[in-house]
Amino acid sequence: MENEHKLYFHDHGDGVVHSHELEPEHTSDGHAHPHVHPHSHTQTRAVVNRLARAIGHLESVKRMVEEERDCTEVLVQLAAVRSALNNTAKIILKDHIEHCITGAEADASSLQELNDAIDKFI
Repeated sequence: MENEHKLYFHDHGDGVVHSHELEPEHTSDGHAHPHVHPHSHTQTRAVVNRLARAIGHLESVKRMVEEERDCTEVLVQLAAVRSALNNTAKIILKDHIEHCITGAEADASSLQELNDAIDKFI
């Protein structure tokens, strides 16, 4: 177990949970850790803005339900929120592929993590 790497999950404040392997000597506190690969996203601001709009839209849908608005109107608005979230996820996925997978040693574990994330999303 001396060279065992552990996964660490965290949020950079962009609303997306990231996972990284920790170096064995940095697993005790779970906070101070070097990333195994450089981690930068070019679309963070766009994703945060899209998520903020989706949150606002979802809050509007919640008010529609509280006001007992027509069910078909609510469903149409929920479909719009879902579409906005799906489009946001596409941006995150593209950014991840461009900056994390192709920038990393695209090894089997990186690809498996990506496939697992896609399976969970879909």
